[in-house]
Amino acid sequence: MNLLKKRYLINFLLAIATCASVNAQETYKPTWESLDSRPIPDWFQDAKFGVFIHWGPYSVPAWSPKGTYSEWYQYWLQSKSLFGNGKFKGDEIVNFHNKTYGEDFSYYDFGEHFKADLFNPDDWAELFEKAGAKYIVLTSKHHDGFTLWPNKQANDRGFAWNSMEVGSKRDLVGELSEAVKKTDVKMGLYYSLYEWYHPWWQKDKERFVDEHFIPQVKDLVTKYSPDVLWADGEWDMEDEKWKSKEFLAWLFNESNVKESIVVNDRWGKGVRKHHGGYFTTEYEAATPEFDKPWEECRGMGFSFGYNRNEDAEDYNSPKALVLTLVNIVSTGGNLLLDIGPDARGRIPVIMQERLLQIGSWLKTNGEAIYGTRPWNNSFQWSLNGEKNYIPKQHYLGGDVILKQTIDPEPGYAVKELFFTQNEEAYFAIMPKWTESVTIRNFKAPENAKITLLATGEELRVKQLGNDVMIKLPVYRPDKFKVSDTYAYAIKITKQ
Repeated sequence: MNLLKKRYLINFLLAIATCASVNAQETYKPTWESLDSRPIPDWFQDAKFGVFIHWGPYSVPAWSPKGTYSEWYQYWLQSKSLFGNGKFKGDEIVNFHNKTYGEDFSYYDFGEHFKADLFNPDDWAELFEKAGAKYIVLTSKHHDGFTLWPNKQANDRGFAWNSMEVGSKRDLVGELSEAVKKTDVKMGLYYSLYEWYHPWWQKDKERFVDEHFIPQVKDLVTKYSPDVLWADGEWDMEDEKWKSKEFLAWLFNESNVKESIVVNDRWGKGVRKHHGGYFTTEYEAATPEFDKPWEECRGMGFSFGYNRNEDAEDYNSPKALVLTLVNIVSTGGNLLLDIGPDARGRIPVIMQERLLQIGSWLKTNGEAIYGTRPWNNSFQWSLNGEKNYIPKQHYLGGDVILKQTIDPEPGYAVKELFFTQNEEAYFAIMPKWTESVTIRNFKAPENAKITLLATGEELRVKQLGNDVMIKLPVYRPDKFKVSDTYAYAIKITKQ
Protein backbone atom coordinates (compact mmCIF):
# COMPACT_ATOMS: atom_id res chain seq x y z
CA MET A 1 0.00 0.00 0.00
CA ASN A 2 1.54 3.34 -1.04
CA LEU A 3 1.79 6.34 1.26
CA LEU A 4 -1.14 8.19 -0.34
CA LYS A 5 -3.46 5.22 0.09
CA LYS A 6 -2.30 4.75 3.68
CA ARG A 7 -3.00 8.38 4.43
CA TYR A 8 -6.45 8.17 2.85
CA LEU A 9 -7.27 5.07 4.92
CA ILE A 10 -6.11 6.71 8.13
CA ASN A 11 -8.19 9.83 7.44
CA PHE A 12 -11.22 7.72 6.52
CA LEU A 13 -11.04 5.72 9.76
CA LEU A 14 -10.52 8.89 11.75
CA ALA A 15 -13.61 10.45 10.15
CA ILE A 16 -15.69 7.45 11.20
CA ALA A 17 -14.38 7.61 14.75
CA THR A 18 -15.27 11.28 15.17
CA CYS A 19 -18.92 11.79 16.01
CA ALA A 20 -19.64 15.27 17.32
CA SER A 21 -16.08 16.60 17.33
CA VAL A 22 -12.80 16.10 15.58
CA ASN A 23 -9.60 14.68 16.96
CA ALA A 24 -8.32 17.20 19.48
CA GLN A 25 -4.83 15.66 19.50
CA GLU A 26 -4.08 16.57 15.88
CA THR A 27 -1.99 19.67 15.23
CA TYR A 28 -2.70 21.21 11.84
CA LYS A 29 -0.06 23.02 9.84
CA PRO A 30 -0.77 26.02 7.61
CA THR A 31 -0.64 23.89 4.46
CA TRP A 32 -3.55 22.61 2.40
CA GLU A 33 -2.27 19.06 2.74
CA SER A 34 -2.53 19.28 6.51
CA LEU A 35 -5.71 21.38 6.69
CA ASP A 36 -7.53 19.20 4.16
CA SER A 37 -6.83 16.13 6.29
CA ARG A 38 -9.09 17.44 9.05
CA PRO A 39 -12.31 15.37 9.00
CA ILE A 40 -15.74 16.94 8.73
CA PRO A 41 -17.76 16.28 11.90
CA ASP A 42 -20.49 13.71 11.31
CA TRP A 43 -23.29 16.05 12.36
CA PHE A 44 -22.78 18.12 9.22
CA GLN A 45 -22.99 15.15 6.88
CA ASP A 46 -26.11 13.96 8.73
CA ALA A 47 -27.86 17.36 8.77
CA LYS A 48 -28.88 17.57 5.08
CA PHE A 49 -30.97 20.73 5.44
CA GLY A 50 -29.95 24.18 6.61
CA VAL A 51 -31.30 27.73 6.41
CA PHE A 52 -29.21 30.59 5.02
CA ILE A 53 -30.09 34.13 6.22
CA HIS A 54 -29.08 37.26 4.27
CA TRP A 55 -29.82 40.30 6.40
CA GLY A 56 -28.25 43.74 6.55
CA PRO A 57 -28.61 47.38 5.39
CA TYR A 58 -29.46 46.10 1.88
CA SER A 59 -32.68 44.80 3.48
CA VAL A 60 -33.86 48.43 3.71
CA PRO A 61 -34.19 49.15 -0.03
CA ALA A 62 -34.78 45.42 -0.59
CA TRP A 63 -34.93 45.88 -4.34
CA SER A 64 -33.08 44.85 -7.47
CA PRO A 65 -34.16 43.78 -10.96
CA LYS A 66 -35.45 40.23 -11.18
CA GLY A 67 -32.61 37.79 -11.74
CA THR A 68 -30.09 39.74 -9.64
CA TYR A 69 -29.01 39.69 -5.99
CA SER A 70 -30.53 42.51 -3.93
CA GLU A 71 -27.77 42.14 -1.32
CA TRP A 72 -25.44 43.55 -4.00
CA TYR A 73 -27.38 46.84 -3.92
CA GLN A 74 -24.38 48.92 -2.87
CA TYR A 75 -22.20 47.51 -5.64
CA TRP A 76 -24.90 47.98 -8.28
CA LEU A 77 -25.43 51.56 -7.02
CA GLN A 78 -21.83 52.72 -6.79
CA SER A 79 -20.44 50.85 -9.79
CA LYS A 80 -23.49 51.76 -11.89
CA SER A 81 -23.52 48.29 -13.39
CA LEU A 82 -25.46 45.04 -13.23
CA PHE A 83 -24.46 41.50 -14.11
CA GLY A 84 -26.68 39.75 -16.60
CA ASN A 85 -25.06 39.14 -19.99
CA GLY A 86 -26.61 42.17 -21.62
CA LYS A 87 -30.04 41.66 -20.08
CA PHE A 88 -29.74 44.85 -18.01
CA LYS A 89 -28.80 48.37 -19.01
CA GLY A 90 -26.83 48.82 -15.80
CA ASP A 91 -28.58 51.89 -14.42
CA GLU A 92 -31.65 50.17 -12.95
CA ILE A 93 -30.47 50.40 -9.33
CA VAL A 94 -29.22 53.97 -9.74
CA ASN A 95 -32.55 55.09 -11.19
CA PHE A 96 -34.54 53.28 -8.50
CA HIS A 97 -32.34 54.70 -5.75
CA ASN A 98 -32.43 58.30 -6.96
CA LYS A 99 -36.19 58.19 -7.49
CA THR A 100 -36.90 56.56 -4.11
CA TYR A 101 -34.29 58.10 -1.80
CA GLY A 102 -32.68 60.96 -3.72
CA GLU A 103 -29.19 61.45 -5.16
CA ASP A 104 -27.81 62.75 -1.86
CA PHE A 105 -28.85 59.61 0.06
CA SER A 106 -25.76 57.39 0.47
CA TYR A 107 -25.85 53.62 0.83
CA TYR A 108 -24.33 54.17 4.28
CA ASP A 109 -27.47 56.08 5.27
CA PHE A 110 -29.35 52.80 5.13
CA GLY A 111 -27.55 51.74 8.31
CA GLU A 112 -29.71 54.03 10.46
CA HIS A 113 -32.84 52.61 8.81
CA PHE A 114 -31.86 49.01 9.52
CA LYS A 115 -33.88 49.01 12.76
CA ALA A 116 -34.65 45.33 13.34
CA ASP A 117 -37.29 46.59 15.78
CA LEU A 118 -39.59 43.61 15.11
CA PHE A 119 -36.82 41.03 15.35
CA ASN A 120 -37.63 38.27 17.82
CA PRO A 121 -34.79 35.73 17.83
CA ASP A 122 -36.80 33.10 19.72
CA ASP A 123 -39.51 33.22 17.05
CA TRP A 124 -36.89 32.74 14.36
CA ALA A 125 -35.35 29.80 16.21
CA GLU A 126 -38.77 28.17 16.63
CA LEU A 127 -39.44 28.56 12.91
CA PHE A 128 -36.12 26.93 12.00
CA GLU A 129 -36.97 23.96 14.22
CA LYS A 130 -40.42 23.59 12.64
CA ALA A 131 -38.79 23.78 9.20
CA GLY A 132 -36.73 20.70 10.01
CA ALA A 133 -33.47 22.60 9.56
CA LYS A 134 -30.50 21.15 11.41
CA TYR A 135 -28.30 24.23 11.07
CA ILE A 136 -28.54 27.88 10.05
CA VAL A 137 -26.00 30.32 8.62
CA LEU A 138 -26.47 34.06 9.31
CA THR A 139 -24.63 36.78 7.39
CA SER A 140 -22.57 38.32 10.16
CA LYS A 141 -21.01 40.64 7.55
CA HIS A 142 -21.68 40.84 3.83
CA HIS A 143 -19.57 42.57 1.17
CA ASP A 144 -20.77 46.02 2.32
CA GLY A 145 -18.76 45.59 5.53
CA PHE A 146 -21.64 46.21 7.96
CA THR A 147 -21.33 43.85 10.92
CA LEU A 148 -24.32 42.47 12.79
CA TRP A 149 -22.28 42.44 15.99
CA PRO A 150 -20.30 45.09 17.90
CA ASN A 151 -16.81 45.11 16.38
CA LYS A 152 -14.16 47.81 16.39
CA GLN A 153 -12.73 46.84 12.99
CA ALA A 154 -16.14 47.61 11.47
CA ASN A 155 -15.53 51.26 12.35
CA ASP A 156 -11.99 51.61 10.99
CA ARG A 157 -13.23 53.28 7.82
CA GLY A 158 -13.84 56.38 9.92
CA PHE A 159 -17.42 55.98 11.11
CA ALA A 160 -19.58 53.50 13.00
CA TRP A 161 -20.73 50.67 10.75
CA ASN A 162 -22.14 47.95 13.01
CA SER A 163 -25.57 47.02 14.36
CA MET A 164 -24.78 47.88 17.98
CA GLU A 165 -24.01 51.52 17.21
CA VAL A 166 -26.11 52.10 14.10
CA GLY A 167 -29.79 51.46 13.39
CA SER A 168 -31.03 48.65 15.62
CA LYS A 169 -28.53 49.29 18.43
CA ARG A 170 -28.56 45.53 19.03
CA ASP A 171 -26.08 42.66 18.90
CA LEU A 172 -28.01 40.71 16.27
CA VAL A 173 -25.46 37.89 15.96
CA GLY A 174 -25.38 37.45 19.72
CA GLU A 175 -29.16 37.47 20.14
CA LEU A 176 -29.80 34.93 17.39
CA SER A 177 -26.90 32.74 18.51
CA GLU A 178 -28.30 32.61 22.03
CA ALA A 179 -31.79 31.72 20.80
CA VAL A 180 -30.66 29.05 18.34
CA LYS A 181 -28.28 27.42 20.81
CA LYS A 182 -31.25 26.76 23.11
CA THR A 183 -32.53 24.39 20.39
CA ASP A 184 -31.02 21.37 18.64
CA VAL A 185 -30.25 23.50 15.58
CA LYS A 186 -26.58 24.28 14.93
CA MET A 187 -25.57 27.96 14.63
CA GLY A 188 -23.44 29.06 11.70
CA LEU A 189 -22.06 32.42 10.62
CA TYR A 190 -21.36 33.69 7.12
CA TYR A 191 -18.43 36.09 6.83
CA SER A 192 -17.27 38.00 3.75
CA LEU A 193 -13.50 38.23 3.47
CA TYR A 194 -13.54 41.31 1.27
CA GLU A 195 -15.51 44.58 1.34
CA TRP A 196 -16.23 46.40 -1.89
CA TYR A 197 -15.54 49.95 -0.77
CA HIS A 198 -13.35 49.72 2.32
CA PRO A 199 -10.52 52.21 1.65
CA TRP A 200 -7.82 49.74 2.71
CA TRP A 201 -9.22 47.04 0.44
CA GLN A 202 -9.13 49.45 -2.46
CA LYS A 203 -5.68 50.92 -1.80
CA ASP A 204 -3.73 48.67 0.60
CA LYS A 205 -4.91 45.06 0.57
CA GLU A 206 -2.09 43.85 2.80
CA ARG A 207 -3.13 46.28 5.51
CA PHE A 208 -6.77 45.25 5.03
CA VAL A 209 -5.84 41.61 5.67
CA ASP A 210 -3.55 42.25 8.65
CA GLU A 211 -5.47 44.98 10.45
CA HIS A 212 -9.05 44.36 9.41
CA PHE A 213 -9.89 40.86 8.12
CA ILE A 214 -7.81 38.67 10.43
CA PRO A 215 -8.58 40.42 13.76
CA GLN A 216 -12.24 40.85 12.80
CA VAL A 217 -12.93 37.22 11.92
CA LYS A 218 -11.06 36.06 15.03
CA ASP A 219 -13.24 38.38 17.11
CA LEU A 220 -16.35 36.86 15.52
CA VAL A 221 -15.27 33.30 16.27
CA THR A 222 -14.09 34.05 19.81
CA LYS A 223 -17.24 35.91 20.81
CA TYR A 224 -19.88 33.57 19.39
CA SER A 225 -18.34 30.08 19.04
CA PRO A 226 -20.17 29.22 15.80
CA ASP A 227 -20.67 25.64 14.65
CA VAL A 228 -20.09 26.70 11.02
CA LEU A 229 -17.89 29.46 9.59
CA TRP A 230 -19.07 30.15 6.04
CA ALA A 231 -16.47 32.20 4.16
CA ASP A 232 -17.25 34.16 0.98
CA GLY A 233 -15.92 37.10 -1.04
CA GLU A 234 -12.57 35.37 -1.53
CA TRP A 235 -12.34 35.34 -5.31
CA ASP A 236 -10.27 38.47 -6.02
CA MET A 237 -7.10 37.36 -4.23
CA GLU A 238 -5.05 34.20 -3.74
CA ASP A 239 -5.16 32.42 -0.39
CA GLU A 240 -1.51 33.30 0.30
CA LYS A 241 -2.41 37.00 0.29
CA TRP A 242 -5.47 36.36 2.43
CA LYS A 243 -3.29 34.36 4.85
CA SER A 244 -6.16 31.89 4.92
CA LYS A 245 -4.05 28.84 5.76
CA GLU A 246 -2.53 30.58 8.77
CA PHE A 247 -5.98 31.62 9.94
CA LEU A 248 -7.40 28.11 9.53
CA ALA A 249 -4.45 26.62 11.42
CA TRP A 250 -5.28 29.00 14.29
CA LEU A 251 -8.96 28.07 14.02
CA PHE A 252 -8.27 24.32 14.17
CA ASN A 253 -5.45 24.42 16.75
CA GLU A 254 -6.04 27.33 19.11
CA SER A 255 -9.55 28.76 18.86
CA ASN A 256 -12.35 28.07 21.32
CA VAL A 257 -14.10 25.98 18.64
CA LYS A 258 -11.05 24.08 17.40
CA GLU A 259 -12.66 20.67 17.98
CA SER A 260 -16.11 21.39 16.57
CA ILE A 261 -16.03 24.12 13.91
CA VAL A 262 -17.01 23.29 10.32
CA VAL A 263 -15.73 25.48 7.47
CA ASN A 264 -16.43 25.64 3.76
CA ASP A 265 -14.10 26.03 0.76
CA ARG A 266 -14.12 29.78 0.00
CA TRP A 267 -10.68 30.82 1.20
CA GLY A 268 -8.95 32.32 -1.84
CA LYS A 269 -8.94 32.63 -5.60
CA GLY A 270 -9.07 29.17 -7.15
CA VAL A 271 -9.52 27.36 -3.82
CA ARG A 272 -13.23 26.67 -4.11
CA LYS A 273 -14.02 22.95 -4.73
CA HIS A 274 -10.34 22.09 -4.19
CA HIS A 275 -9.40 22.85 -0.58
CA GLY A 276 -10.88 23.74 2.79
CA GLY A 277 -13.72 21.99 4.56
CA TYR A 278 -16.87 20.98 2.71
CA PHE A 279 -17.33 22.07 -0.90
CA THR A 280 -19.98 24.59 -1.99
CA THR A 281 -22.09 25.11 -5.08
CA GLU A 282 -24.51 27.95 -5.82
CA TYR A 283 -27.53 27.73 -8.10
CA GLU A 284 -26.14 24.69 -9.91
CA ALA A 285 -28.77 22.62 -11.70
CA ALA A 286 -26.57 19.53 -12.06
CA THR A 287 -25.74 17.48 -8.98
CA PRO A 288 -21.96 17.13 -8.70
CA GLU A 289 -19.92 14.19 -7.54
CA PHE A 290 -17.38 15.16 -4.88
CA ASP A 291 -15.12 13.07 -2.68
CA LYS A 292 -15.88 15.43 0.23
CA PRO A 293 -19.13 16.53 1.85
CA TRP A 294 -20.76 19.36 -0.10
CA GLU A 295 -23.57 21.86 0.06
CA GLU A 296 -25.74 23.68 -2.49
CA CYS A 297 -26.94 27.16 -1.52
CA ARG A 298 -29.78 28.99 -3.23
CA GLY A 299 -32.70 31.29 -2.55
CA MET A 300 -36.39 30.51 -2.60
CA GLY A 301 -36.75 32.99 -5.43
CA PHE A 302 -33.50 34.15 -7.00
CA SER A 303 -32.14 36.85 -4.73
CA PHE A 304 -30.60 35.91 -1.39
CA GLY A 305 -31.43 39.22 0.28
CA TYR A 306 -35.12 40.15 0.45
CA ASN A 307 -36.20 41.53 -2.92
CA ARG A 308 -39.55 43.31 -2.96
CA ASN A 309 -39.40 43.21 -6.76
CA GLU A 310 -39.91 39.44 -6.81
CA ASP A 311 -43.47 38.14 -7.11
CA ALA A 312 -45.06 34.92 -5.90
CA GLU A 313 -44.43 33.38 -9.31
CA ASP A 314 -40.70 33.93 -8.85
CA TYR A 315 -40.62 31.74 -5.73
CA ASN A 316 -40.05 28.01 -5.93
CA SER A 317 -43.11 25.91 -5.21
CA PRO A 318 -42.92 23.72 -2.08
CA LYS A 319 -42.83 20.63 -4.31
CA ALA A 320 -39.87 22.07 -6.24
CA LEU A 321 -38.03 22.82 -3.00
CA VAL A 322 -38.63 19.36 -1.54
CA LEU A 323 -37.54 17.67 -4.77
CA THR A 324 -34.47 19.91 -4.87
CA LEU A 325 -33.61 18.76 -1.35
CA VAL A 326 -34.17 15.10 -2.26
CA ASN A 327 -32.09 15.44 -5.43
CA ILE A 328 -29.16 16.95 -3.52
CA VAL A 329 -29.34 14.49 -0.61
CA SER A 330 -29.40 11.52 -3.00
CA THR A 331 -25.95 12.55 -4.23
CA GLY A 332 -24.55 13.13 -0.74
CA GLY A 333 -25.02 16.88 -0.40
CA ASN A 334 -26.80 19.33 1.91
CA LEU A 335 -29.25 22.04 0.86
CA LEU A 336 -28.68 25.47 2.42
CA LEU A 337 -31.90 27.29 1.52
CA ASP A 338 -31.92 31.06 1.90
CA ILE A 339 -34.41 33.44 3.44
CA GLY A 340 -34.16 37.24 3.42
CA PRO A 341 -35.77 39.00 6.40
CA ASP A 342 -36.88 42.61 6.00
CA ALA A 343 -35.19 45.56 7.66
CA ARG A 344 -37.50 45.40 10.68
CA GLY A 345 -36.62 41.78 11.39
CA ARG A 346 -39.69 40.05 9.98
CA ILE A 347 -39.32 36.99 7.77
CA PRO A 348 -41.66 37.46 4.79
CA VAL A 349 -44.77 35.30 5.07
CA ILE A 350 -44.13 33.43 1.82
CA MET A 351 -40.69 32.42 3.14
CA GLN A 352 -42.18 31.29 6.46
CA GLU A 353 -44.78 29.28 4.56
CA ARG A 354 -42.17 27.53 2.41
CA LEU A 355 -40.10 26.61 5.46
CA LEU A 356 -43.13 25.20 7.25
CA GLN A 357 -44.16 23.24 4.16
CA ILE A 358 -40.71 21.66 3.92
CA GLY A 359 -40.80 20.97 7.65
CA SER A 360 -44.15 19.23 7.36
CA TRP A 361 -42.80 16.94 4.63
CA LEU A 362 -39.67 16.20 6.66
CA LYS A 363 -41.71 15.40 9.74
CA THR A 364 -43.22 12.51 7.79
CA ASN A 365 -40.30 11.55 5.57
CA GLY A 366 -37.22 12.75 7.45
CA GLU A 367 -36.11 9.16 8.01
CA ALA A 368 -35.28 9.03 4.28
CA ILE A 369 -33.23 12.25 4.50
CA TYR A 370 -31.45 12.83 7.81
CA GLY A 371 -28.33 10.78 8.45
CA THR A 372 -28.52 9.05 5.08
CA ARG A 373 -25.86 8.37 2.48
CA PRO A 374 -26.19 7.72 -1.27
CA TRP A 375 -26.82 4.33 -2.86
CA ASN A 376 -24.56 3.17 -5.66
CA ASN A 377 -26.98 5.02 -7.94
CA SER A 378 -28.36 8.27 -6.63
CA PHE A 379 -31.40 8.23 -8.89
CA GLN A 380 -33.05 6.19 -11.62
CA TRP A 381 -33.69 7.73 -15.03
CA SER A 382 -36.58 6.77 -17.28
CA LEU A 383 -35.45 4.52 -20.10
CA ASN A 384 -35.99 6.92 -23.00
CA GLY A 385 -34.89 10.47 -23.67
CA GLU A 386 -31.91 12.74 -23.13
CA LYS A 387 -30.81 12.90 -19.51
CA ASN A 388 -30.17 15.78 -17.13
CA TYR A 389 -32.09 18.73 -18.56
CA ILE A 390 -30.26 21.97 -17.76
CA PRO A 391 -31.63 25.38 -18.83
CA LYS A 392 -29.51 27.77 -20.87
CA GLN A 393 -29.76 30.37 -18.11
CA HIS A 394 -30.99 30.57 -14.52
CA TYR A 395 -34.59 29.36 -14.42
CA LEU A 396 -36.09 32.12 -12.32
CA GLY A 397 -39.16 30.10 -11.38
CA GLY A 398 -36.90 27.54 -9.74
CA ASP A 399 -38.53 24.71 -11.66
CA VAL A 400 -35.45 23.00 -13.10
CA ILE A 401 -36.03 20.02 -10.84
CA LEU A 402 -39.64 19.82 -12.03
CA LYS A 403 -38.40 19.64 -15.61
CA GLN A 404 -36.13 16.80 -14.54
CA THR A 405 -38.93 14.88 -12.80
CA ILE A 406 -42.62 15.52 -13.52
CA ASP A 407 -42.76 18.09 -16.33
CA PRO A 408 -40.05 17.24 -18.87
CA GLU A 409 -39.36 19.07 -22.09
CA PRO A 410 -39.98 16.97 -25.23
CA GLY A 411 -37.22 14.42 -25.79
CA TYR A 412 -35.90 14.50 -22.22
CA ALA A 413 -35.82 11.66 -19.70
CA VAL A 414 -36.93 12.13 -16.10
CA LYS A 415 -35.63 11.01 -12.74
CA GLU A 416 -38.23 8.42 -11.75
CA LEU A 417 -36.74 7.64 -8.34
CA PHE A 418 -34.21 9.05 -5.90
CA PHE A 419 -32.28 6.75 -3.58
CA THR A 420 -30.84 7.16 -0.09
CA GLN A 421 -29.86 4.70 2.62
CA ASN A 422 -28.86 4.42 6.25
CA GLU A 423 -27.61 1.49 8.33
CA GLU A 424 -31.09 0.00 8.67
CA ALA A 425 -32.87 0.65 5.40
CA TYR A 426 -32.87 1.69 1.78
CA PHE A 427 -35.21 4.47 0.65
CA ALA A 428 -36.71 5.05 -2.79
CA ILE A 429 -38.36 8.46 -3.19
CA MET A 430 -40.91 9.02 -5.95
CA PRO A 431 -41.52 12.52 -7.40
CA LYS A 432 -45.08 11.50 -8.34
CA TRP A 433 -47.60 8.80 -7.47
CA THR A 434 -47.80 5.69 -9.64
CA GLU A 435 -49.67 2.40 -9.30
CA SER A 436 -46.38 0.53 -9.06
CA VAL A 437 -42.70 1.31 -9.11
CA THR A 438 -39.87 -0.79 -10.48
CA ILE A 439 -36.36 -0.47 -9.10
CA ARG A 440 -34.02 -1.75 -11.77
CA ASN A 441 -30.97 -3.88 -10.95
CA PHE A 442 -31.93 -4.30 -7.31
CA LYS A 443 -32.79 -7.34 -5.24
CA ALA A 444 -34.72 -6.70 -2.07
CA PRO A 445 -33.14 -8.29 1.02
CA GLU A 446 -34.80 -11.49 2.10
CA ASN A 447 -37.64 -10.83 4.57
CA ALA A 448 -37.37 -7.09 3.95
CA LYS A 449 -40.30 -5.03 5.19
CA ILE A 450 -41.35 -2.47 2.62
CA THR A 451 -43.53 0.43 3.73
CA LEU A 452 -44.77 3.80 2.54
CA LEU A 453 -43.57 6.38 5.06
CA ALA A 454 -46.52 8.73 4.53
CA THR A 455 -49.10 6.16 5.70
CA GLY A 456 -47.11 3.34 7.28
CA GLU A 457 -48.78 0.84 4.95
CA GLU A 458 -46.84 -2.31 4.12
CA LEU A 459 -46.41 -2.73 0.37
CA ARG A 460 -46.42 -5.83 -1.80
CA VAL A 461 -43.23 -6.64 -3.66
CA LYS A 462 -42.32 -8.95 -6.53
CA GLN A 463 -38.86 -9.84 -7.79
CA LEU A 464 -38.74 -9.77 -11.62
CA GLY A 465 -35.32 -11.09 -12.52
CA ASN A 466 -32.84 -8.34 -11.68
CA ASP A 467 -35.58 -5.85 -10.89
CA VAL A 468 -37.99 -5.33 -8.01
CA MET A 469 -41.57 -4.22 -8.59
CA ILE A 470 -43.35 -2.59 -5.66
CA LYS A 471 -47.11 -2.33 -5.80
CA LEU A 472 -48.62 0.85 -4.38
CA PRO A 473 -52.09 0.91 -2.78
CA VAL A 474 -55.08 2.58 -4.39
CA TYR A 475 -54.53 6.31 -4.04
CA ARG A 476 -56.82 7.93 -1.46
CA PRO A 477 -56.30 11.70 -1.01
CA ASP A 478 -57.77 11.63 2.49
CA LYS A 479 -54.81 9.52 3.67
CA PHE A 480 -52.26 12.24 2.90
CA LYS A 481 -51.42 15.69 4.17
CA VAL A 482 -50.84 18.19 1.38
CA SER A 483 -47.13 18.14 2.12
CA ASP A 484 -47.03 14.34 1.74
CA THR A 485 -47.74 14.76 -1.96
CA TYR A 486 -44.52 16.67 -2.68
CA ALA A 487 -42.66 13.34 -2.87
CA TYR A 488 -43.40 9.79 -1.67
CA ALA A 489 -40.77 7.82 0.25
CA ILE A 490 -40.67 4.02 0.33
CA LYS A 491 -38.65 2.30 3.04
CA ILE A 492 -37.00 -1.08 2.42
CA THR A 493 -35.46 -2.61 5.51
CA LYS A 494 -32.07 -4.26 5.05
CA GLN A 495 -32.99 -7.34 7.09
